[in-house]
Amino acid sequence: MTQNTSLSYRDAGVDIDAGDALVERIKPLAKKTLREGVLGGIGGFGALFEVPKRYKEPVLVSGTDGVGTKLRLAFDLNRHDTVGQDLVAMSVNDILVLGAESLFFLDYFACGKLDVDTAASVVGGIAKGCELAGCALIGGETAEMPGMYPAGEYDLAGFAVGVVEKSKAIDGKDIAPGDVVLGLASSGAHSNGYSLVRKIIERSKPDMNAKFDGDRTLADVVMAPTRIYVKQVLATMQKVTIKGMAHITGGGLLENVPRVLPENVVAELTKSSWPRPKLFDWMQAEGNVAENEMHRVFNCGIGLVVVVAAADADAAEAELKAQGEAVYRIGKIRARSGDEAQTVVV
Repeated sequence: MTQNTSLSYRDAGVDIDAGDALVERIKPLAKKTLREGVLGGIGGFGALFEVPKRYKEPVLVSGTDGVGTKLRLAFDLNRHDTVGQDLVAMSVNDILVLGAESLFFLDYFACGKLDVDTAASVVGGIAKGCELAGCALIGGETAEMPGMYPAGEYDLAGFAVGVVEKSKAIDGKDIAPGDVVLGLASSGAHSNGYSLVRKIIERSKPDMNAKFDGDRTLADVVMAPTRIYVKQVLATMQKVTIKGMAHITGGGLLENVPRVLPENVVAELTKSSWPRPKLFDWMQAEGNVAENEMHRVFNCGIGLVVVVAAADADAAEAELKAQGEAVYRIGKIRARSGDEAQTVVV
């Protein structure tokens, strides 16, 4: 190629036609997530959303996150249909703990060379997550950046915005000794601790396609998408007062529950009070992981913690079960002694 040869963006590694094709593939997926408040469709320079008029003192709640190194397994296993749900879950579950209803979601997908089928599979998972959360997928960015990512790899980030009535925002400040701690079952490791998950897999070299848990393979289990709790918890909040919630993400049970506790209390959790999924037992054995480290890294089977007054525990448990959640009474709130850790697992 001489210096006088006419160059195109495609010659530089960016395929505008592929990007346009992806937008056309995404439009029907986004349309399925439409809800009240959406004022425009995908493709504009910005997305318009009107806060529902039923809110008297609306407070916007925002969250952003990624999928972490679970993406590495998605590349290795060529499974791209579930990480989009992980992406949505990380943000909508985070803003849920403040009592927020998810309104809309934006995604950022970056790659070296755009593979339309792979990207559409990822966005399909994002759209499914949005449907489960009741929020609209109203925009995002697909960035094709030659030389920035290895072939076949991509990165993801997501951004959720929700709303809560100012008087009903949940901050945990009223949590007191005697309150009950409920745990909602996770669907697996969700999207946290995957650097350790991958290290354990690297050490044990298992057959990822062999049956592992019932009819599910180990690949199925480690790639199971993060459970989204939004609709179920919001419905429960209409009937029962929830004092505080914690989304169990990076940092596990030991580091996430304290984020919602007043300084004078401790959440004492009883590990025999909920069933630990086989995946966590397998990882602990294969990686020789200490018990405390398991609870500091993984959710160990509890994806969302809900704190309620003892008088409301029966009603909260019944309503969450009616909404389809597996719920366990995993502990209690007690007074804190000195500077002891604010979450202990006994």
